[in-house]
Amino acid sequence: MMFEVLMYLFENYMDGNTSLNLDQDAMVTELEQAGFNRNEIGRALDWLDGLNRVQEIIQGGNVFTPHAIRHYAPEEDERIGTEGQGFLLYMEQLNILDPVTREVVIDRIMALDCNEVNLGGIKWVVLIALFNQPEKKAALSLLQDMILSDAFDVLH
Repeated sequence: MMFEVLMYLFENYMDGNTSLNLDQDAMVTELEQAGFNRNEIGRALDWLDGLNRVQEIIQGGNVFTPHAIRHYAPEEDERIGTEGQGFLLYMEQLNILDPVTREVVIDRIMALDCNEVNLGGIKWVVLIALFNQPEKKAALSLLQDMILSDAFDVLH
């Protein structure tokens, strides 16, 4: 699945100092050796390209007020679900997401190849979107700490 390729890339290439500016052919070869098929790799790399494009478009577009309320289109509502929408709202209330980054996250959730994205998947998309914005390092760090503490709570 494309999402597994994205998670692999995030875990193996996005360590806080590295961006995905590696030789794409070498990356594809490594991903194939890790067991991913070329079609899923291509779709994941296209998804990452889309992340860069949508960030440029949204950041250069309308100015969002911090207190705006987001209404979800029916297809967004179906894919993200009530729990996911609640999580995104909570991330905004904690100032981890701002309205622009929220729109980037929603766009990238909608670009995934599944009908409904669970909360874990939404958290991954938020992590990747924040990582891709260097000015969001503090928010990224806070979210990583939250996710790790949640994981430890589940283990204990």
